Amino acid sequence: MKKIVWSKGNEEIENALDIRRRVFIEEQNVPEEIEIDDIDSFAEHIVIYEGDEPIATGRIFKRDDKFFLGRIAVLKEHRGKHFGEIVVKLLVNRGLNKGAEEIFIHAQTLVKEFYERLGFKSFGEKYYEAGIEHINMSFKK
Repeated sequence: MKKIVWSKGNEEIENALDIRRRVFIEEQNVPEEIEIDDIDSFAEHIVIYEGDEPIATGRIFKRDDKFFLGRIAVLKEHRGKHFGEIVVKLLVNRGLNKGAEEIFIHAQTLVKEFYERLGFKSFGEKYYEAGIEHINMSFKK
């Protein structure tokens, strides 16, 4: 059975942080001081559970009147089962319901096509964050 849990700020985000540590810090070697940031304190976080196990996460936040998605991660053993797609769609819906006309993401170029399938368009030049190639993308209402 799948369960979806939303949280706001730093309250009840331990499971989201655990997924992010496993995916970004352990798998992708992103330094923890980059992965865990001040945005967590005001972002809305989503965690998808399979039974009692947290398996996928992401966050949405508003900064300077723009909505951003980020830290979207699915545990390795649960990839290819559409959990990432569910997370992104729920986050996008959350933003649209809060009045977003456009939603941005700094996407790893390795998953650019994944976001394109979900309606995101890339713009600008590729760049590196934490040693990983990224591209800016946006979803327009």
